[in-house]
Amino acid sequence: MFDLAIVGAGPAGMSAALTAAGHGLTVVVIDEQQRAGGQIFRQPPEAFTGSVLHPTAGYGWATELIRRFEEDPRLTTEFGWSAIGVLHDEEEPGDLRVAINHPEHGTRMIGARRLLIATGAYDLPVAFPGWTLPGVMTAGGVQTLVKAQRIAPVGDVVLAGAHPLLLLVADLLVRDGVPVREVAFAQSIPTPTDMLRALGAVPGHLRMLAETGAIVARLVRKGVRVSPRTIVTAAHGTEHVSGIELARVDRKWRVSGAPREVAASHLVLGYGFSASTELARQIGCELAFDSPRGGWVVEHDERLRTSVPGVFVAGEPTGVAGADRSCAEGALAGLGIAADLGCPVPPAEFAEAERGIRRATRFSTVVQQMFEPVREALGDLATRETTVCRCELVTRGAIDDFLESSPFVSDVNAVKLSCRAGMGPCQGRYCESGVGTVLASARDQPIGLGGRFSAHLPIKPVPVGDLRGLDSAAE
Repeated sequence: MFDLAIVGAGPAGMSAALTAAGHGLTVVVIDEQQRAGGQIFRQPPEAFTGSVLHPTAGYGWATELIRRFEEDPRLTTEFGWSAIGVLHDEEEPGDLRVAINHPEHGTRMIGARRLLIATGAYDLPVAFPGWTLPGVMTAGGVQTLVKAQRIAPVGDVVLAGAHPLLLLVADLLVRDGVPVREVAFAQSIPTPTDMLRALGAVPGHLRMLAETGAIVARLVRKGVRVSPRTIVTAAHGTEHVSGIELARVDRKWRVSGAPREVAASHLVLGYGFSASTELARQIGCELAFDSPRGGWVVEHDERLRTSVPGVFVAGEPTGVAGADRSCAEGALAGLGIAADLGCPVPPAEFAEAERGIRRATRFSTVVQQMFEPVREALGDLATRETTVCRCELVTRGAIDDFLESSPFVSDVNAVKLSCRAGMGPCQGRYCESGVGTVLASARDQPIGLGGRFSAHLPIKPVPVGDLRGLDSAAE
């Protein structure tokens, strides 16, 4: 039985683990990847030549954080294992059992007195004609292939979306010799008023902003077209992408011009991120809908306690806010858990962690406001024939027909039960946003008012035989 189990070895998880261990707690960290760092600081396999992390400007602290984490003998790590659910007694907050699964070693249980959910985020899915074609990829997926596996797309590439990660990925591809035809942003070029509002993001982030400007300059020098107020409306091809349809949009991302087609074999999408909250949902944590912060996020108090006794949260599940805030939240969560378990924690340590969160929030709030996805416009990209739920092959037309025939339905779970959207292996990760947007449009209501999909153990697909491991005693 550990004092603390942490799910996620990104900035929040690593920071919390080191903080908690520094106050005498026994800590186990679970992550389905093979090395620490999370998505933003994903490391290549150790067997690769030159497998050294080179973080983006502004994140120089990441290398030291990872080094400290990897070299700390007090920490127990379970890399390559996925957390698939948590079993707990609501009346016994000190008895949590985390079910973890490995593709080769099956399922086993880990016992802990406290649990920290630091599960990060994933690319926001957007459904439009052709989005299921081979060759359509997310920015995070391409970044993982290039950074961690040294694999790059072959052929011409178009990037489209609304998040600055697109620029980083485009730069990675160009540096690897991949021909990037165009980077299309749905946003307009910032106005002077927008720039004034963004001044709060400058302190402490000059190097990051300078690097972003340098990336744009490099892309332009390489002949890459960077197009504002442009959105992808379709991907064409038979067995693979062969052309990308782009169109001009207004400030609300509504198509305002005739589409044009760009020949390309890959389309990389980056409209932002959704907080990864499946584990929190399965446990029963309260969530709230906050579009700029990543959709459904986990509610918590000032010490990052969730509504479930013994369960804490840090990083992107509290709201997609970047690595600086995730790291600071991890430190605060580690301190809060140590205090919760009776360890003496000087008030000055809490104050320092809280200052770190405030500093990071100045930057993250500006980014959230500038790059918030216009979900209503993205939802309108899907036609009646467009597959919205990839697992169950449910089209936009099937959902529209059900909502028209059932005028009193106003909840996404009712749509799920009737149309099967969200019932597949991903448990709605790829269609919840689309279903919620379609429902909101049909009922003329805010997107979050339609609720969210439930999550059940196992939150990720595992062989049925592996579930026998749930009967084993917790370690």
